This record gives sequence, C-alpha cells and structure tokens, in this order.
Amino acid sequence: MRRQQFDLDFSVKVNLETHDESIRPPSLIFSRDKSRSSSLHPSFPIRPRGIVSYHDFLICRSLPAHLKVKKQNLTMRLLKVASCNLNQWAMDFDNNLRNIKDSISRAKEAGARIRIGPELEVTGYGCEDHFLEQDTVSHAWECLKDILLGDWTEDILCSIGMPISHAGVRYNCQVFCLNRRILMIRPKMALANDGNYREFRWFSAWTFKDKLIEFQLPIDVSESISQHSAPFGYGYIQLLDASVAAETCEELFTANAPRIALALNGVEIFTNASGSHHQLRKLNLRMDAIKNATRFCGGVYMYSNHQGCDGGRLYYDGCSCIAVNGDIVAQGSQFSLKDVEVSTAIVDLDAVSSYRGSTSSFREQASHQADVPSVRAPYKLCQAFNLGTVPSSPVEIRYHCPEEEIALGPSCWLWDYLRRSGASGFLLPLSGGADSSSVAAIVGCMCQLVIKDIEDGDDQVKADSLRIGQYKNGEFPTDSREFVKRIFYTVYMGTENSSEATRSRAKRLADEIGAWHLNVDIDSVVSALLSLFQTLTGKRLRYKVDGGSNTENLALQNIQARVRMVLAFMLASLMPWVHSKSGFFLVLGSSNVDEGLRGYLTKYDCSSADINPIGSVSKQDLRSFLRWAAIHLHYPSLAEIEAAPPTAELEPIRSDYNQLDEVDMGMTYEELSIYGRLRKIFRCGPVSMFQNLCHKWCGKLTPSEVAEKVKHFFKYYSINRHKMTVLTPSYHAESYSPEDNRFDLRQFLYNSRWPYQFRKIDELVNKAADQKAANLTEQRPDKNMIEFRCSRATEAAEGLTDTVSEVIHVWPDK
Repeated sequence: MRRQQFDLDFSVKVNLETHDESIRPPSLIFSRDKSRSSSLHPSFPIRPRGIVSYHDFLICRSLPAHLKVKKQNLTMRLLKVASCNLNQWAMDFDNNLRNIKDSISRAKEAGARIRIGPELEVTGYGCEDHFLEQDTVSHAWECLKDILLGDWTEDILCSIGMPISHAGVRYNCQVFCLNRRILMIRPKMALANDGNYREFRWFSAWTFKDKLIEFQLPIDVSESISQHSAPFGYGYIQLLDASVAAETCEELFTANAPRIALALNGVEIFTNASGSHHQLRKLNLRMDAIKNATRFCGGVYMYSNHQGCDGGRLYYDGCSCIAVNGDIVAQGSQFSLKDVEVSTAIVDLDAVSSYRGSTSSFREQASHQADVPSVRAPYKLCQAFNLGTVPSSPVEIRYHCPEEEIALGPSCWLWDYLRRSGASGFLLPLSGGADSSSVAAIVGCMCQLVIKDIEDGDDQVKADSLRIGQYKNGEFPTDSREFVKRIFYTVYMGTENSSEATRSRAKRLADEIGAWHLNVDIDSVVSALLSLFQTLTGKRLRYKVDGGSNTENLALQNIQARVRMVLAFMLASLMPWVHSKSGFFLVLGSSNVDEGLRGYLTKYDCSSADINPIGSVSKQDLRSFLRWAAIHLHYPSLAEIEAAPPTAELEPIRSDYNQLDEVDMGMTYEELSIYGRLRKIFRCGPVSMFQNLCHKWCGKLTPSEVAEKVKHFFKYYSINRHKMTVLTPSYHAESYSPEDNRFDLRQFLYNSRWPYQFRKIDELVNKAADQKAANLTEQRPDKNMIEFRCSRATEAAEGLTDTVSEVIHVWPDK
C-alpha cells in the first residue's frame, strides 16, 4: 500500500500581502500527491487573508533565520523539549487557558522547541457529562483560537488536548500547532473505561489506522487563522530534522500500542498527554511503562499529566517526565501546590537512531513494517552540535514512600478544594483516635506546604493564602502554625463514655498543629433526645453492659454519633461569624476505607462531612503514616495515638469491659484489608474468596474456620452496603475502595444470607473434611497387610517376633 503523505511544499512561495510570487523562506502546502507539490491548488484564492485547506496549506509569514532551510552536515541533532504538569479545573476555561499559555511561555523561555500538555487540558479532564454538551466543545475551540491568534505557538510545536466533534462524533484529541497553524489533529484510539474512568460514555475511539482525513475547522476558527482544514486521524508529523507522533494516556498501557508501528516507521519523538490519578504505590507502574515505551524501540517519550483536584474525588499526581531510550532524563514533581510546572530536557535524536540501528531485530521488523500516514512540514527544530548544549543525562526517579504519599497527596487535594470552594477553612471533629488524628496531621502538612511555597516565591499560593486566611494591611503567612490557627478548627465532642486519655491526646495534637481547639461535652443534647424518646414511648434505653438489648445498645451509640455530625456542621457555619470573620468552614470526615468496606460506621455520623481525605486509605497504612508523621511533620503526640487500641468510645467503660473496634467488628483491620483486596482487586465472590484464603491461611486455620470468617465478612458487608450510597466524597487512594459513586459499582440491597454461595462454601468445607479423612485412612496401613508383612519378617529374622507382635498389638490404638 502506498504511504499516504501530506506534503508541506516550499518550492513555490506566495506573498499574500503583496500578491507577489517570489522565492521566500519555506511556506507550507499540504498535498496528497508529490506531483502537485510544486504549485498551488487551482482553486486557491490569491488574496490577503487567504483561506487554505490541508491540501494547500500556506503559511505566509517569514520564518526566523534559524528555521530557514539550509544545507549543513549535522554531527548531532540536539533538541530541547518540554513536558508540563498543569493544575486545571474542569469547566474553568479562563483558568485552564491561562495555565496553558503560562506553560508555553515557560517552555519557550527555556529554549524548548516542542511542548506537550495534559490530556483534555483546555476543558479539564473531569468534565464528565459536560462533555456531552456542545458548549464544551465550542468553548474549547474558542480557547484554541485565542492561542493561535497570539504568538504562543511561534517557533514551538505545541500539542494541546481538547474534545473535538467530527461528523457528529466526539473524540478526545491532541491538536498539534506550530506558528499559528494546526498541523494535525490526533484522536485518541484506546479509551480508558475501567476503575474511575468512563471515557466511552463521552467519546468514541478512532479506529482507522490507514489514512488521515480532511477535517474542516469551525468557521470562526478558519476565518480567524486563514486555514480551512487540517489532517485528522492516526499519523505522524515529519519535519525536516525530526519526526513526532502522539499517544494519549491509556494507549501507553495497551498491548498493541500505536508507538510500536510508529517507531518502526522511523518516528523519533512520542508525546503522551495523560490524565492519570494518584493511587498509593502506583507511580512505579507508570514510570516502568514510560521507560519500557522506549527501552525496546528506542525514541524520546514526552509524558505530561494533570496535577491537582480538578473538581472531583481524584487527585492527578503530575510527574511529567521525559525518557530517552529507556532512561528518564527529566521528571516533574508528583505532588505540588503549583498551577504550572514545566520540565525540560535536551535530547539527542542521533542517539535514538544509533540505539535502534544497533538492534538487529528492530532493523529487520522496520524493514517491512506497513506504512503509517504522515504529514510533512518543512521546519527545522534541532540545533547543530554546540559545546554549550549538552544532552540531558539520566536521572534517578523520585519515588515517595506510602507514608509520604498519604501526607502529600491528600494535602494538595485539600488545598485545591479549599481555595476553589470559596471556604475560609476546615472544621474537624477530633476524637483523639487514629483516623481523625490522621486527618488533622494532613491539614497541618497542607499548611506547611503553603508556607514553603510562599517562601519559594509562588505568587498564586500566596494570593490564595491571603484570601483564605483573611490577612490585611500587607500581612501574609510566614508560620504554618499561625496559618493553621486562622483556617483550622478542631472540636472534641465528649460524652460520659469518653476517656480522659483521648480528650488529652486530641488537645495536645491540636496544640502541636496550631489548630483552634474546642472541648465540649454533648451529654446534655443526648439526654434531651433520650428524654424525648422516653416521653413518647415510655421506654428507657439501656446499654448492653447494663442489661440492655443489642437494639438498645446500637441506638444509644448512634444517637451520640449523629449529634456530633449535627454539631460539627453547626460550628462550621457559625465559628467564622463568632470570630468576626466572613465565609464558612468545610467539615472534614475521617472514616477509613476498611470501616467503609465493613460498614463499621453510623449512617450520618461524623463520617458524613463535606469531604474526607482518608476515606480510601486503609487502617494499616494510616497507622504507618502516624508513626512517620510524628517524626517528619513534628507532631510527636501522633506516636502515642498510633499505639492506642482503636475504640469508638460509644459504650460505658467498665472494669471488665472496654469497647474495641476489632472486637465489635468480629475481625481485625488486617483481615479487612485482605478481604477488600480479594473482593475488588482479584474480583472474588464469597466462594472464590474462601478458596483463596484456604490456601493463604493453610496451617493457621481449618477450612471450617476460614468459611466462618468469609461468611461473617460478606454478611456485614452486604447488610451495610447501603451506607456507601451516602458516603462522603473521599480522596481516592486505594485500589480496593468500596466507593460506589464511580469506582465500585454494586447494588446496595442484598440477600445478606447469601444462601446459594454459602451453601457452596459448606459443600467445599465438607469435601475438604472428607478428603482429609481419606488421606488419614490411606496413611494407616491395613491390619491384614501388617500381619502378612510381620510373618514374613519373622521368617526372615528370628528373635524379632515378639517385637513385631507388640507393634501389631499397639497399632489399632494408635
């Protein structure tokens, strides 16, 4: 098949301003056929502001001297490239456009000639059903037109992510722009549609790999930039001294990734515009994929990602990077409060050619690889050998430990939510336990990051902190504890069941962080409700330890928990007013992922809040975080809090009874984590979970004991699943989160007896018991055989008869 190629010819030049045909620096003409590349399309109108199509694509401006085509012998092809972390906000086109322009400006100032931005950077990735609105697509085009009408794309090839509608179908696209023109539009070919992602709901995948089609630009765009259409589809851009192609996010992880055919077609530079969220212990998988993208095929891989909370539960964790031949040569931050971060590297394209040429299998496959459509552009991006320009060396990848990820990711997510919500701060019901203390420490970490960025000269962070903290008269935050005092309230809501230990720990932690701490007893409110109930029914409720039923006991605990939720929202709305400040505070929740999975929480208690930074973090990870934070965040009381046994303190403390979480639940947090991973990550129902745990716990528990544990878990999981429907929006951090808004879609009304599944488990338990009995029988020799062998032994060895007979005699008892 003949390669489809769009040539940007420069043999005939037209000065549109003077109507003078003369030899000028290279102009662009797209052409399907090389034979037509030496002349203009017959229908091309010679007039000022002429509109051109992608068949006849003309740039009428003079190119700078360093772009003029000239013959020279290059010993090295060096090119500076830039990849970006952008903190975009879904549907905030002003913010997003400002960040895009800022990133291009920074890339140009650094001397970069190619700039790649995140996936759907114009609109923001998290627009969700807003992508179904034509307004969203139209506004994206308006923003792109704004960029093209300015000098943002002068002398730099920019890849800009946005949704585009073609023939009534929406595509997730990368738009390659250079010198105020659109060179090519690349639609995404593999859509993400699992876990947190629903791209098939809004977009279609591009499936044509053998051609580029003509895409007619919107009228207002074409009239503004004098360009009628542009190539659309799967292909690459062939410049005079380099070749560039795109992948988009999910395509990096597909089995038959587009870059394979592109590399075998000689493409040297790959851009990947991504929208990848943070998850604990996930970054190494992504970085391995990026390194492997060029380890086997060679090339330069430019990866760009969003960074921040763009309006939902996800935190996009940046880490834009540049890889060359399997090595990372530049890496951006994973967690940051900055709106824009640009990473640059100088790459040697001749090193790519050498790398590929040294692998015989690559040469062999490339020699008969099917052609990929291309667009030819007469532009020179590289610079010749220069002693002052040195290719970037490999760098060591920066990985955060899980404890650091818990500290930094939710902190940055909280900051974005706070500054964009219009709130003046946070309020947290602080119980002195591990969960609420973890949330308090994360807020403290957030404030430490704010102060650090202000000291580093980040004007945006400073402006946001001045507004949120309501500083006046030229003041600004210089100390994290002072800043905490302005924006963070904690409240210990005790009852007669609360201990002095938790009350003391809450107070000390609040002081260490710098929070404005309140200490209140809610017994009077609880007593009023109980009195009202008794007046209505004539019944008096008693705790279990005082002889009450389980129903009474549960109701008494839930009353305390729900009063705390009501009081928390009341204080959040009124405490700024009490202190003569404007605004409102956001209520923070503090239930963890394991409690949500088991349903060990009261519906509409303190787990019900505005947002929850730890709702997708396991109890085990939180305890490790507390130990880490006690040292690294300088909150020493966290070590004592971590060492204390988890307790809800909703029942009276007696000399012979102290309420403990794991006793109440009937399982340990470690077991809960195992159940959660098997249920979600390994997609186990009750029967397959039982089978897996029989292998895992072999030698520790009998199959019957494993069965009881599995049944107990699924019984309470299904009884409490309805609580997930009102679960507070939480930071997504764990791969087995039970959050049912998007990540873990399940019914919330179950037959909690699981009759069929539990019957199957019982059958397997009985089968295992029968098999064990059969094995014991096989191991016990037959009595007749023993007598026969003993008689033969007697004949062969006199004097041993008495001994053998004795053995025969005692064997049946054994």
